[in-house]
Amino acid sequence: MKQLSHLNKYFWKYRWRLILGILFIFISNYFAVLAPQVTGYIIDKVQAHLTDAAQEKIVQQNDWLVTITIAWIEQFKFSFTGIVALFGLVLLLFAILRGFFMFLMRQTIIVMSRHIEYDQKSEVFQHYLQLDTNFYKTHETGDLMNRMAEDVSRVRMYTGPAIMYLINLIALIWLSVYYMVKKNPELSLYVLAPLPILAIAIYYVNNIINKKSEEVQAKLSDLTTNAQQSYSGIRVIKSFVQEKAMLRFFEKNSEDYRTSATALYKVEAIYFPIMGLIIGISTILVVLIGGLKYMNGQINFGDMAAFIMYLTMLAFPVSAIGWVASTIQRAAASQRRLNEFLLTKSTIPVTETGKEIELQGNIEFENVSFVYPHTGIKALSNFNLQIKKGEKIALIGRTGSGKSTIAQLLLRFYDPVAGVIRIDGTEIKDLALQAYRRQVSYVPQEVFLFSDTIANNIAFGGGNENEEAIRNAATSASVHRDIQTFPEQYQTMVGERGVTLSGGQKQRISIARALIKDPGLIILDDCLNAVDARTEKEILTHLATYLEDKTAIVITHRIFSLLQFDRILVMDDGFIAEQGTHEELLQKQGLYADLYNRQQLEETVS
Repeated sequence: MKQLSHLNKYFWKYRWRLILGILFIFISNYFAVLAPQVTGYIIDKVQAHLTDAAQEKIVQQNDWLVTITIAWIEQFKFSFTGIVALFGLVLLLFAILRGFFMFLMRQTIIVMSRHIEYDQKSEVFQHYLQLDTNFYKTHETGDLMNRMAEDVSRVRMYTGPAIMYLINLIALIWLSVYYMVKKNPELSLYVLAPLPILAIAIYYVNNIINKKSEEVQAKLSDLTTNAQQSYSGIRVIKSFVQEKAMLRFFEKNSEDYRTSATALYKVEAIYFPIMGLIIGISTILVVLIGGLKYMNGQINFGDMAAFIMYLTMLAFPVSAIGWVASTIQRAAASQRRLNEFLLTKSTIPVTETGKEIELQGNIEFENVSFVYPHTGIKALSNFNLQIKKGEKIALIGRTGSGKSTIAQLLLRFYDPVAGVIRIDGTEIKDLALQAYRRQVSYVPQEVFLFSDTIANNIAFGGGNENEEAIRNAATSASVHRDIQTFPEQYQTMVGERGVTLSGGQKQRISIARALIKDPGLIILDDCLNAVDARTEKEILTHLATYLEDKTAIVITHRIFSLLQFDRILVMDDGFIAEQGTHEELLQKQGLYADLYNRQQLEETVS
């Protein structure tokens, strides 16, 4: 229950639903336990009529409502048949009242569990959005999805059905035992004697279930991750003809899950035979000991019949103890997995606290060093750079030289391990992060489009759904003509991750998404590697106009002659190996000149 204590805030939030639900459970079970008393009275009445004997040798100990009902019916002096019929109607009325309050019970507690499920999924998803980039590089998407879907659903089984059945069985057992003891304490003691065996069995089996439940959920996460990766990489799988290999991999994960789940259900299967055995032993004791007491005139036959009815009524709640205990253990295992992430704190909290500035575009890196925490790769070492407002900077270098790291540090996806980054004179850590990011446009190297319309994907960049603004951004990104050829044009659905579009079209839509904003800083991270030379020329022509009054950092492995950069930085192994204008760098005959000459040769050959 330590793990499940995280849910107490939800129970408090919906406390009135819970309180009403508990009240309805007790009322429903109250009417249920009255039925054996009425039945016992009728049996004694019938026995007395058939034997022409006095009805009661021993006065029955009934509930006040049953006593009042009996006295009210008896005063009318109906015939024997009429009295039995009236008591039959009383039993029917009790059953209807019990059913009505059971309906209210489910309407309060089960509906409450659905509200809690909604709140918890929202909490988990919101927390996911707050976590930093490193978290997502060290955790698999399938596991994240499984925790929010499957684990939250298992927890809902605790906040709804398990809570309801637990309170129900407590209420029914308490009321039944109360009236059994009220009728005959000695017989009740014999009937309840096997219960310690039940308690020991539940304690022992629950410990096993808890461990196996965690194992099952972990295996299910592996299975979900395997499936998610297969769906996302289906084109790669098909192109390398690896369908059978992936199927074998999936079957292995599925077999591991089946083995773990089967082992869990085998343990759970122990519950029901134990419950049946205990109910059976108790029933035998009632018949045996109750029969002897009846023969000795110590108990009415109707009371004995009531005891057997109480045991029959207790059969379901007692058997439900196993299901409730198993459900709670599963929920605890799932909540523990959820708490692992919910208690994970982002190293870069996404909050609105901090200094808010109107971004001008002055950037300073001072002795910045950075090591990727999930790999240990050193990307930057004592890196220094100053960019003034409105400057156009190109970062050029081979793969792994640290170019993209600079972009990620500027967006504060990571914090440097040493050194300081200042934006307009303010350390980036002191800025209100979301307010700062709203003023930055970023086109990542890995393009991602949402499964939505083209218009909504472009508007996502600035929340501007104005058709003219969307069209202008698409035109600047040289994708407007392509969009017009689609049947639905801007309302065309692009499919998951933009799968229905070509690589170049996805890149240009991603650029349009950045251009629809009016940022103080724009970062383009190798975002033209999937477009042809003619389209590249169009985009660069538009960008030259768009970037005129903005600070821009263009990360690339190509040299763009159509864009006039104030400075070109040649990165190598986390350092600035060379810097200067295009002409200055060519004169140095260094890395930049070598890159330029090779690019010219490739273009001549092509």
